[in-house]
Amino acid sequence: MRTLKSAKAFERVFKKGRRGRSPFVRVSVLACEGSEQPSVAFVAPKRLGNAVYRNRCKRVLREAARASGLPLLGYDVILFATDRTHDASPEELRRGLRTALAKAGVGALRGDE
Repeated sequence: MRTLKSAKAFERVFKKGRRGRSPFVRVSVLACEGSEQPSVAFVAPKRLGNAVYRNRCKRVLREAARASGLPLLGYDVILFATDRTHDASPEELRRGLRTALAKAGVGALRGDE
């Protein structure tokens, strides 16, 4: 899974991207330009807690992303942890991710029928 790393790429997705949210995750999505490979970023803000707590949130988000088939072809996606991400079950997080992406205007993920 290719990840967004540069500040410039983050800013581009953040400023121009569409947003969606659920109680378990917030997303920002932007269509890739040209021949760029799709990528994903995982963010857990400091207000959530200490480093151990935030790292757990990002691990949980990574697993939900893998299970849902991210990265999506043609899109750069940033996933933001919320205060409910840490304690969410894998199924709750996958449903929340699907909901947030649908609100951002992105189509079906793996496992959607």
